[in-house]
Amino acid sequence: MRSPQLLRGAFLLVGLAAGLFGVWSLLRLGLSNLVQTVIWLVAGVLGHDALLAGIALGLLLVGVRVLPSWARGPVAAGFVVLGTVTVMAIPVLGRFGARPDNPSLLDRSYGTGWLVVAGIVAFGVIAALALTRRREAGRMDGDSG
Repeated sequence: MRSPQLLRGAFLLVGLAAGLFGVWSLLRLGLSNLVQTVIWLVAGVLGHDALLAGIALGLLLVGVRVLPSWARGPVAAGFVVLGTVTVMAIPVLGRFGARPDNPSLLDRSYGTGWLVVAGIVAFGVIAALALTRRREAGRMDGDSG
């Protein structure tokens, strides 16, 4: 019985040490970098809460009104996957960091790659919709018989 408490204590100490190291590293950056870091963190929170959460809630409201109940899960999963991939791909899709003196940076057609991923996600959603619809139809047939 003593082992779980010891393990929790060890995790607590490791977490505290990591947190203190993070604070120490942040303070070593200097005041101007510290201010820029705080601005970046605040902008990230505001961007998420105002923009991404707003878009997600808007899609949710439209989906609830437009989609039948059996289709909501696969469509929501598709939006979550594609939304996450898109947000993560913004730097390469926007070619941020590309430099004319180094053509090897961002040297691919990232837009085409994103379209391929979007197609795979769309295929997965369509397949899930077909399976969910078939399952729903089978349930309806079983209830009437």
